[in-house]
Amino acid sequence: MAGPEAGPASVAGTSGGRGGAGTVACGGGERGESGAPGSGGPAGDGGAERSALPPTSLSPSRASDFMQCPLLYRFRVIDRLPEKPSEAATRGTLVHAVLERLFDAPAGERTAPRAKALIPGQWDRLRESRPEVTELFADDPDGQRLAGWLAEAERLVERWFTLEDPTRLEPAERELFVEAELESGLRLRGIIDRVDVAPTGEVRIVDYKTGKAPRPEYAEGALFQMKFYALVVWRLKRVIPRRLQLVYLGSGDVLTYDPVLADLERVERKLHALWEAIRQATESGDWRPRPTKLCGWCDHRAHCPEFGGTPPPYPLPVRAAESGTV
Repeated sequence: MAGPEAGPASVAGTSGGRGGAGTVACGGGERGESGAPGSGGPAGDGGAERSALPPTSLSPSRASDFMQCPLLYRFRVIDRLPEKPSEAATRGTLVHAVLERLFDAPAGERTAPRAKALIPGQWDRLRESRPEVTELFADDPDGQRLAGWLAEAERLVERWFTLEDPTRLEPAERELFVEAELESGLRLRGIIDRVDVAPTGEVRIVDYKTGKAPRPEYAEGALFQMKFYALVVWRLKRVIPRRLQLVYLGSGDVLTYDPVLADLERVERKLHALWEAIRQATESGDWRPRPTKLCGWCDHRAHCPEFGGTPPPYPLPVRAAESGTV
């Protein structure tokens, strides 16, 4: 970008415009996505009672799920098994909401004390919209754990001010829902934390992470989500974002990447291959588990064959495999 300030130009109209404070993520992500049928998001309360539908779109989180473990993707998207909120994921949602709402204030009033003062109200709002998060502190009668949890949210918010100066930023979009359909018919969707547009028209996509920055050898995986968003913006607006920026509040690091057309074309090819694998698994009902060290945090081990479990009956029709002759 030419500078940290964002000019009056906007990518508004890319899709639904500014959204709300986000939703609680399940299974270790920072925020969840819509649980509507076909959206690719995990189910909320009562999700198991909804009619199962084949997936119709792909988001960065669900793409990552399939790459991590195809069976996890099935549990979340096809079976819509319920998942418990986690303290880390819920704190991420809370911090995202605070950083979004801070920009409602005039530039000169975007201070760390004001941001921290938003936390109690946003926590109340989150509990009203997602009552299940209150379960996180059900065994905390004296409120000590909750107080420590909120204090950590304050530290994350305060650290952001050492990484960016909100008094010099005027985001074009916040919590922007984007959706694009590729020529192949594959529909991509997601929520971008912040879009900055410089006076020169250059676009910067910014994502907040409440965890720590990955080691350099894992940076490409972290950038996948950002390149996904860059691809969607390019397909919608024919504009390649000038910069992709990941702000890691857990470690105080900022990771940036300046994409080029070849990057976006590679991501598009990868997503097409991924979607074809998802299509085949959907039609065959063959969803393979892929054991990793992340299994220890999975809510679905009771249903996973790797841990002696049995998946629920497959709720979609299965197409018989074609038999050939030698």
